[in-house]
Amino acid sequence: MKNTMIRNARIEDVKIIHQMLNTFAEQGAVLPRSLSEIYDHLRDYSVYCHGDEGTIIGTCAIHVCWDDLAEIRSLAVGNGFVGRGIGRALVEHCIVQAKELGIKRVFALTYSTGFFEKVGFYAIDKAGLPHKIWADCLKCAKFPDCDEVAMVREI
Repeated sequence: MKNTMIRNARIEDVKIIHQMLNTFAEQGAVLPRSLSEIYDHLRDYSVYCHGDEGTIIGTCAIHVCWDDLAEIRSLAVGNGFVGRGIGRALVEHCIVQAKELGIKRVFALTYSTGFFEKVGFYAIDKAGLPHKIWADCLKCAKFPDCDEVAMVREI
């Protein structure tokens, strides 16, 4: 795509990220995030910008969970832009960031197993993940009957 880039999120992006994530949360695709959570974890987020104005059309976060483990979370690509490699680019960008931090494994909890398989993840039993990662799950309407699939990528 012409005139595109991925960059770290900035303060002025928070409300756009919030709106994008909560639109997808209403569809059950991601967990909802409050403005406060996004501000608190702003350094986790990257955005995909498009066009001369730098319109944000996608977002993703990499969240460090443990000494060797991080989570890909809050992946969202705007309607009309799905299937153009934006999600893949955002995930790969987050993988590079994790690698720079010395992270050895990255996981995602997802319904989009086919997408994550295409970017090098494989399914694992959720019980294989440390209990520390379940803090967000307590906020989920589906807890404790989560039907998402845990997927991991070694880096």
